[in-house]
Amino acid sequence: MERAVELVVLANNDGGRIGTADKATVHHAETPLHLAFSCHLFNSQGEYLATRRALSKKTWPGVWTNSFCGHPGPDEETADAVLRRAPQELGTEVADLQLVLPDFRYRATDASGIVEHEICPVYVARLQTDPDPEPSEVAEWKWVPPSLLLQAVTATPWAFSPWLALQLPLLAEASPDLFAD
Repeated sequence: MERAVELVVLANNDGGRIGTADKATVHHAETPLHLAFSCHLFNSQGEYLATRRALSKKTWPGVWTNSFCGHPGPDEETADAVLRRAPQELGTEVADLQLVLPDFRYRATDASGIVEHEICPVYVARLQTDPDPEPSEVAEWKWVPPSLLLQAVTATPWAFSPWLALQLPLLAEASPDLFAD
């Protein structure tokens, strides 16, 4: 059975789209800059949805991270990609999607030498139900008080995905009401 090819959008330093590459082969020691997104979810009680990456993930397997991530398709707006990806990864739809950190980008290398190199706008949204995640994406999930997660990430950034360690303090600064006790 042939696998469906998922394409990521390659980008120049200004964020312009310059081509595509197969997601299955684009991540390696020389990963080119490409477009992505991160989404941080909160429930009606103000709790944050932290997820643990599946052990089968190519990069940062088994690491605790943000609620979910993904890549926009070649002809897809990033916000539309967030709304598409939530049911695929978490088994549920999100509401009240807001772009909070439009210019976030990072480059990080995991223990295996694989590089993530992304222009990665950061969104927040609400989740009305508990997730029912795809096991190949998410090993575990927990609702946690955002302020406690921020304390943990600040104290032990090495225990989390590098994008969460970089994004969460910026998110707390941009949206302090989400992190109030």
